[in-house]
Amino acid sequence: MAKRQNGIQKTPNPWLVVIGALAIVAFFGFPYALMFITSLKTRLEVTEIPPAYFPANPQWSNYLSVWSSEVNPAASLLSTVVIAFGATLLVLVVATPAAYYVARFRFPGRLVFLLLVLITQMLQPTVLAVGLYQEFRGWQGYAVWGALILINGAFNLSFAIWIMQAFFASVPKEIDEAALIDGLGRLQTMFKISLPLVWPGIVTAIVFVFVNSWNEYAAALILVQDQNLQPLTVSMPRFLGLYIQDWQYLFTVALIAIVPVVILFGIIEKRLIGGLTAGAGK
Repeated sequence: MAKRQNGIQKTPNPWLVVIGALAIVAFFGFPYALMFITSLKTRLEVTEIPPAYFPANPQWSNYLSVWSSEVNPAASLLSTVVIAFGATLLVLVVATPAAYYVARFRFPGRLVFLLLVLITQMLQPTVLAVGLYQEFRGWQGYAVWGALILINGAFNLSFAIWIMQAFFASVPKEIDEAALIDGLGRLQTMFKISLPLVWPGIVTAIVFVFVNSWNEYAAALILVQDQNLQPLTVSMPRFLGLYIQDWQYLFTVALIAIVPVVILFGIIEKRLIGGLTAGAGK
């Protein structure tokens, strides 16, 4: 940002900006680069002392061999996708009308409701492990995916309502009133008028809910006993056995697990940035 000093506008040195940006990219990108390099090593190269920083002969075949391993990452990836998308869709369907109502109407106990919604963020699946197990221990087979969708949806619902109601509240009520006068119903007004104006907020909520559901570990570890139904967060540690530790496969699957999230961010990057920076210029 340009600064004014003694009536003269000064701009930052572009080289300093570039160097700073490269330093940030290097800092955050180093772990992923290390994961990628390790995924191309053999088991001996990973465990040898002193360790080899680069593979002598990159094992690109690791990205094919991992799919035929006993861990079965294909099934785990499918499980993760179903749970993450299911939880995100559930939160979107429930949180959108709830956030709209809270933003548009002043009802008794509204502030208490918002505070309770915020307080639920203090609770995590790990804290409620015993209760969750008692509640869903009878859900076997593919029904356990439904249990995890409900759990992830419940734990992310409060955040989605909180952030989306703030965006709905930023839209002037006069717009809704004009739509109602023109003959639209309340639901039509929400879907046709308000939703297009708050898409950045909805996208922000979707991304956070999806990522949280994608990375959820505690509830899945407790409830999913069938290894073919376990999500990636639970199945990946199985590459580290008692006698054989396939670190190269672990890093390979970890990188594969990142790809869908990166694609999601790439698709909705502009709307996500708009949601995170909304109001910054006011």
